[in-house]
Amino acid sequence: MTRQDGLLLVLLMALWGFNFSVIKLGVNNIDPFLLTALRFSLAVLPLIFFVRRPNVPWRYLMTYGLTFGVGVWGLTTLSVGAGLSGGLASLLLDMSVISSLLVGRYLLKEHVTVSKVLGSLLALLGLGLIIWHQDGTVTPLGLALVLSASVFWSINGLIVKRSGTRAVFAFNIWGMAFAPIPLFVLAICVSGPSSVMQSIADINGSVLFSAAFQAYPTTLLGYWFWNKMIVKYSVSSVAPMTLLVPVFALIGGYIFFGESLDVVQAIAAVVILLGVAVSEVKLPTRRAVIAKVGQQ
Repeated sequence: MTRQDGLLLVLLMALWGFNFSVIKLGVNNIDPFLLTALRFSLAVLPLIFFVRRPNVPWRYLMTYGLTFGVGVWGLTTLSVGAGLSGGLASLLLDMSVISSLLVGRYLLKEHVTVSKVLGSLLALLGLGLIIWHQDGTVTPLGLALVLSASVFWSINGLIVKRSGTRAVFAFNIWGMAFAPIPLFVLAICVSGPSSVMQSIADINGSVLFSAAFQAYPTTLLGYWFWNKMIVKYSVSSVAPMTLLVPVFALIGGYIFFGESLDVVQAIAAVVILLGVAVSEVKLPTRRAVIAKVGQQ
């Protein structure tokens, strides 16, 4: 990887990390589901009229829009609105390392490596520390919502893989088109029609900034550059960079909202990040070791 691409990837991770503080800015002023609906509306319109629909069945686009727009970011935004700090929300999204392991094993019939199992166990240990150490900063509802979002994150990968698409950017745009209406309906169901209408009337500069920041640099620019790097380099060399996202999210939460971790939460964060890092390690298989020994 070139130095320039490496630096740009670090900047992208900082962008994605600080985005969690921007999400919190938005939910402090508007309904979480409504904010997410506005985010994906801005990301899709008017760009969808200039991007050709990818040659995949509609069911993949619809399910991707629901799992990505509602499942991942709708629930994550709602978890922040339920009292979870942006830094911890970003960190706990990395628990997808566990659900990805299960999806790969039972739905994609992938081989489960030792590093994946060890990484998942470490991540579970870190999660256990957070659950055990309840100091009031982690609400049960917020925790349940973001863990559900991490499961949907893994399902997203399954949908993209099953679709077989190569037009990832177009797939994202057309898939996200199916997110705003369900999110708006959920906002009405959860908060009530009168509350939603009042939220729309009270939209201010902070809400518009939050939605636009999430839509343009974070979603459109960010995922475009990320997919470009995935194509240019191996996944194994690019994926570990995502470990920086929770780090920047925690820094952003501290700078903008005075959020901080106590000792136990800090240890849990390190254990979870270590688990994600270990899960990305490519350990040699037994067959490869035997073959190498035989050549010596």
